[in-house]
Amino acid sequence: MASSKRVVLGMSGGTDSSVAVLLLQDAGYEVVGVTIRLWEESGDEYLQEVQDLASRMNIEHHVFDAREMFKDAVVRYFVDEYMSGRTPVPCVLCNNYIKWPCLIEMANRLGVDKIATGHYAQIQEDDGVRYVTKGVDEQKDQSFFLWGLTQDVLSKIILPLGKFEKSKIRQIAAERGYQKISTRPDSMGVCFCQDDYRLFLKRMLPASSERIRPGDFVDENGSFIARHKGYPFYTVGQRRGLGVTSRQPLYVKSVLPESNRVVLSPAQGLQRTTMELRDWQVPCEKDLNHPVVVRYRYERQYEKAMVEKMANGHLLVRFEAPVMGVAPGQTACFYQEDRVVGGGFIV
Repeated sequence: MASSKRVVLGMSGGTDSSVAVLLLQDAGYEVVGVTIRLWEESGDEYLQEVQDLASRMNIEHHVFDAREMFKDAVVRYFVDEYMSGRTPVPCVLCNNYIKWPCLIEMANRLGVDKIATGHYAQIQEDDGVRYVTKGVDEQKDQSFFLWGLTQDVLSKIILPLGKFEKSKIRQIAAERGYQKISTRPDSMGVCFCQDDYRLFLKRMLPASSERIRPGDFVDENGSFIARHKGYPFYTVGQRRGLGVTSRQPLYVKSVLPESNRVVLSPAQGLQRTTMELRDWQVPCEKDLNHPVVVRYRYERQYEKAMVEKMANGHLLVRFEAPVMGVAPGQTACFYQEDRVVGGGFIV
């Protein structure tokens, strides 16, 4: 990373972005911190704290107000996906359409060539093609969320934390005099929906809306099982919280908004051998001709598969063995060893 150039860093004031400043400075960069305002139901007091931190670190600091953009794009998407019977992944959408574009726009305003974040991932180049690769810390690896980065964006990005374990990042913060920052808890879940998403949907939809109302749980043949509280409150693969008594465990197989029905089935009913991806991104299409391993939810293990282009423009993923819990709306990321070779939204 040795360079004397300036770099725009997404700066939240947390442990990761703060240590990213220190590592970039150690590597000879002049860091410009940028805090992107996204969702602030709890107030904006944190901005002063981040500005004070930037002053202590002796770096330039700017604020980018993306609140309206975030609400229109990410929050609306989140609500619309659930209301369409799908399971959204707002963090991927936010990365693709809010955070990276905002950092690049700010960098362009300031005449800066490079941007950086505190993601736990790395970037490698092979034969002129840039790839996101896994971070060293397997538990913190965030490569799953970065499949949407284009070659143009990848050419501008520096990810200084990718070669470190999270414990080492906390140690660096403490040793450099940032003890309070070193002990801050990691961000968990969706930033604008920290509680049950069902409560959030109720808040976001008009009180007079009849779109969320009781309906029927049915089996795979369409036969009535029980009543449910509203189809948006259930996601494919869900087992707990159904309120249904059965001789064998039942799972949500599909959600049908048009009829306000939720289809339940035993575990074997959720098995799939293929899935389609839309709005996909691959660094190099020749990689599609080789075996990959696929994660189709962040917490899911890797599954062996082949990926090919379809006539309708989607990607078809063929699993080597049947898998469970493939949910429309979620994203999938596929790898060759540690290298991200593509991803997309599950149809």
